[in-house]
Amino acid sequence: MSVVRDLILQADDELRYPTGGELSSMVEFLKGGSQRLRIAQVLTDNERKIVAEAAKQLFGLKPDYVAPGGNAYGQKQRAQCLRDFSWYLRLATYGVLAGSTRSIDNIGLAGAREMYNSLGVPLPGMVESIRCLKQASIGLVSPEDSALLGPYFDFMIQGMQTSC
Repeated sequence: MSVVRDLILQADDELRYPTGGELSSMVEFLKGGSQRLRIAQVLTDNERKIVAEAAKQLFGLKPDYVAPGGNAYGQKQRAQCLRDFSWYLRLATYGVLAGSTRSIDNIGLAGAREMYNSLGVPLPGMVESIRCLKQASIGLVSPEDSALLGPYFDFMIQGMQTSC
């Protein structure tokens, strides 16, 4: 689930010690630990603010989602939508902490696509919601931190677009 874990498991699978390059990768990963923790703390502390801002952006772009007949129309549907926003924000946080997209994939990006398809939730709307989450999140961190954070949202966007 993390760069260090993955490198150790790969070396163990091949019955060898980590290579110099793998050890260098681990050093780089560990050097960035305080940055990853800082980003995770900002996302965690501002979850409600990020979700509210992303919802405002999405429903401003797609008012039909909250209009009668829309997938986020009504108290229950809107609450479920916001719950999903929090879930995707949490996935991005896990990715940042692990330094890998593997946790995002393993926890269930593919399963989420299947669920949305079975419920008739438009995947392009979910893609747009993740874009809005990305914008709301990177607006709270430094440009250097947003460069590290952005690719995790991009990975989710790409994963959701796979079946659009």
